Amino acid sequence: MFLENTVNHKEQFGWIEVICGSMFSGKTEELIRRLKRAQFAKQKVEIFKPTIDTRYHDEMVVSHNANEIRSTPVPAAANIAILAQGCDVVGIDEAQFFDDEIVRVCNDLANQGIRVIVAGLDMDFKGNPFGPMPALMATAEYVTKVHAVCTRTGNLANYSFRKTDNEKLVMLGETEEYEPLSRAAYYHAMRKDQESSPQPSPKEREL
Repeated sequence: MFLENTVNHKEQFGWIEVICGSMFSGKTEELIRRLKRAQFAKQKVEIFKPTIDTRYHDEMVVSHNANEIRSTPVPAAANIAILAQGCDVVGIDEAQFFDDEIVRVCNDLANQGIRVIVAGLDMDFKGNPFGPMPALMATAEYVTKVHAVCTRTGNLANYSFRKTDNEKLVMLGETEEYEPLSRAAYYHAMRKDQESSPQPSPKEREL
């Protein structure tokens, strides 16, 4: 009886959905599917992506299968909070490239009654949790982890192996730069890279 008297049943809150996985796992494809379904239901939908993501199109969110939906590129998470007012559903692609403010922004939008759907890489090319994604997954009501198919074993892949020597954390690319690998294939590929890398001489190690 006490709970019934204190819970506000009229207060409507939204929620956060996170779609995560490796490169080529269908994250953006699933994001677009959910957003188009909301549009079909006549809900007010806004989609955002980081301005640095210009691989396929400056404004469109485009999947590897060429499925697309119009979006608004923004330089920082704070811009989303301003532009998303009055929406029913907010979609965010490539969330790993945003600053940590994206976590607060998503939670604030959900608290305002908005359904927030976020897609992003859960790990970087070194196999480490990527940017704000761990915090988003922790605070989300729903987390969907999708998988690619390992190009070397045919098993489920959850690692994004970088095939170039570039050590920058953020490097946009496609099949020429990345391939999805299973845990075992990724481990062997990383070990092979380490063995083939030039080792410093004893004198260089002293320095």
